Amino acid sequence: MAAAAELTLLEKSLGLSKGNKYSAQGERQIPVLQTNSGPCLTGLATIAAHLVKEANKEYLLGTTAEEKAVVQQWLEYRVTQVDGNSNKDDIRILLKDLNSYLEDKVYLTGYNFTLADIILYYGLHRFIIMKIA
Repeated sequence: MAAAAELTLLEKSLGLSKGNKYSAQGERQIPVLQTNSGPCLTGLATIAAHLVKEANKEYLLGTTAEEKAVVQQWLEYRVTQVDGNSNKDDIRILLKDLNSYLEDKVYLTGYNFTLADIILYYGLHRFIIMKIA
């Protein structure tokens, strides 16, 4: 799923009805959002965090310092490890590692649903529909 489509879905799930316009830059098609009140925002994690704040749902960014750090960690993981990955063997390893990590957790940060869960879901969705066995 392209980043612009993911961000549009995120807007909808957050209850935002603005319908922001996204563009992409560079070879890796990094998402860009031109805001009405300031400079362009660049990058999936940056724009997603901005949308969460715009929706007044900052709890999705974590409620404690540790949880906020873990959310940021998983947003970075999404961009560095999940995006651009299409090798089936690498995908199997990634999914196996995630499964092990989540064995004793309900959500990525433990017991609270956060932006990390949403963004990682969007990133992994394409692998699930590919039916990696």
